Amino acid sequence: MKCDFADSLLQGYFDGELSSRRAAEFERHLQHCVHCAAEIVDLDFLRGRLQLTQLYAAAPAPLWRKIHAHLRPIAPTLAASQPLFWQWLAAAVALLFFAIVLWKAGPGLRNDEYQTEIAGEIVDAHLRSLQPGHLTGIASNDERVVKGWLDARVKFALPVRDFAKVGFALNGGRLDVVEGRSVAVLVYEHYGRPIDVFIWSTREPDTSSRTGSRQGFQWVDWRKGKMEFCAVSDAAPAELEQLHLLIAE
Repeated sequence: MKCDFADSLLQGYFDGELSSRRAAEFERHLQHCVHCAAEIVDLDFLRGRLQLTQLYAAAPAPLWRKIHAHLRPIAPTLAASQPLFWQWLAAAVALLFFAIVLWKAGPGLRNDEYQTEIAGEIVDAHLRSLQPGHLTGIASNDERVVKGWLDARVKFALPVRDFAKVGFALNGGRLDVVEGRSVAVLVYEHYGRPIDVFIWSTREPDTSSRTGSRQGFQWVDWRKGKMEFCAVSDAAPAELEQLHLLIAE
């Protein structure tokens, strides 16, 4: 199963076409995604092999004799090519080994600074959603309607529940983009304050909640059941934590 980055950023990163910010984001992603790291190794190895492969059609004999009469023959030998080939092979093996080590150490590499940066991008997405007409893609408090709309657009099954009886009313859902990947968003309202809950699939283990703030907005992030959640709002931290407990139970 390919991760979202494999389609959205990997090829651009390999070709050197990403901005410095996007390239830095992808390099952080490589620290905990063995699949993308292995694909980078494969692409690097393939590029080396193509550079070594003699892709040509033999010239007709008359043309060859004419060229040969004017130029000294240049014929790269296999012996000259072998050192370069083994350099590429050694580099590919080393990179693959590095990717495996990072994969095994994955949870420890997902540090607080990286998580805070993701949350910052989510807060920015929440701010954009507050503009008129951007809050929801589907406006409904019917769990089945919202779930059906989102399930048709993402590759994982979403837990969609309405908590209106305890003050967190489901208002709908939408799709957004965080770190170059599509994420689902559940939209709640708590005493007039909108709360966005961003959800995307992950291969990393479950975690307890982590909290922070940015530009006057609070966020709480957690992982459960191969999904990562990040709720953001200008509501009080205790209220976001209450919603976290309701969703996670």
